[in-house]
Amino acid sequence: MRPFDYRSAADPTAAARMGSSAAEPAYLAGGTTLVDLMKLDVMRPRTVIDINGLAPDWGKVEADSRGLRLGALARMSDVAADPVVRRDYPAIAQSLDLAASAQLRNMASLGGNVLQRTRCTYFRDVSWKACNKRTPGSGCAALEGVNRTHAVLGVSASCIATYPGDLAVALIALDAAVSLVGPDGARSMAFADLHREPKDKPQVETNLRPGELIVGFSVPAGPWTRRSVYTKVRDRQSYEFALASAAVALEMDGDTVRSARIALGGVATKPWRAREAESLLAGARLTEDLAQKAGRAAFIGAVTHGGNDYKPRLGAATVARALLEAQALEIAA
Repeated sequence: MRPFDYRSAADPTAAARMGSSAAEPAYLAGGTTLVDLMKLDVMRPRTVIDINGLAPDWGKVEADSRGLRLGALARMSDVAADPVVRRDYPAIAQSLDLAASAQLRNMASLGGNVLQRTRCTYFRDVSWKACNKRTPGSGCAALEGVNRTHAVLGVSASCIATYPGDLAVALIALDAAVSLVGPDGARSMAFADLHREPKDKPQVETNLRPGELIVGFSVPAGPWTRRSVYTKVRDRQSYEFALASAAVALEMDGDTVRSARIALGGVATKPWRAREAESLLAGARLTEDLAQKAGRAAFIGAVTHGGNDYKPRLGAATVARALLEAQALEIAA
C-alpha cells in the first residue's frame, strides 16, 4: 500500500470540499472495497477522506407510506435485518443477505457497496498491463483471455468487466433514486442513471461529479415491493459473486401480471434493467412457459466471448426462476 494523506470530514460540506480540492481523493466508509484495492495497488489515492463522522445523519433506515429511505452510511447487515425492509422490500433484504460474509456486511456501507469495483482478474492484478479500466488505452486482456465470469450485456470493444454488486440490482428493479451532495450543492437522480456502460471510456464508471458523495437512496412505495425477490446463482452457496442474478418485483391481479420490474446482475457491465422482458409480461398470464420466454427476452442483444457463452442461458433461467418465485409469494394483508 502506498503512502496517503488521511483526513476526516465532520460535515457534508467539508467532505465535498475536500473531495473536490484534494489530490487524487477517495472517500472511506466501511473500507471493504477501497482498502482491498489499495493493498492490491489497483487504487492509489493520495488523499483518503474518512466520512464515518456523517453516520448519525446518513446511517438511518426510514419508511412510511411514500416509501423507503436508506442512508448511504447504513451498514448492510443493519438494513438486511430491519423488519420493515424484510417485510415490505424483501428483494433488498435478500440482496444484502446474499452478499459477502457476515463480517463484511457488518462493516460495509450501502453507498460504498453500490460503488464497488469489478472483480475482473485483469483489473485487480496489476501485473496484467492490458486493462482499459485501470490504464486507459492499454487494451482489454479479458476479450481473448479467461472470461468465464465476464459480462454479456452492455459490453464494448474496450471492456467486458462485470459489475459485481447485488444491492444495486434490487435498487434498479425497484425504481430507486439516489441523493447526492457535492461542491455545487445537493441533487438527485434515478439510480438507473448512476452507473455508466464502458463504451470507449471504461475508466469512467459513474455519473458522479468530482467531490460528490452519495447521501442515500429512496425507493417509492408500490404494490410490487412486497412481491419482490432477489435470486442469485453462483459457483458456491456462500461468499461468492453472482454468475447470474435477477431482482424481480411483480404487481399481480390473480395470475395476470399488471406490471413487472426485472433487473439483472452478474451478466452486465452495470446494474441492468430488462425492459424487453418486462414488456413481454405486462397484461399476460404468468405461466412457466411465459417466464422462460421473458428470461430469453432479457438477453436479446447479448454478446459473448467464448468462456462466458453459457451466460445468456443461465441468465434466462435465473430470470424465469425469479419470476415464478415472486409469483408464489404469499403476501400478508
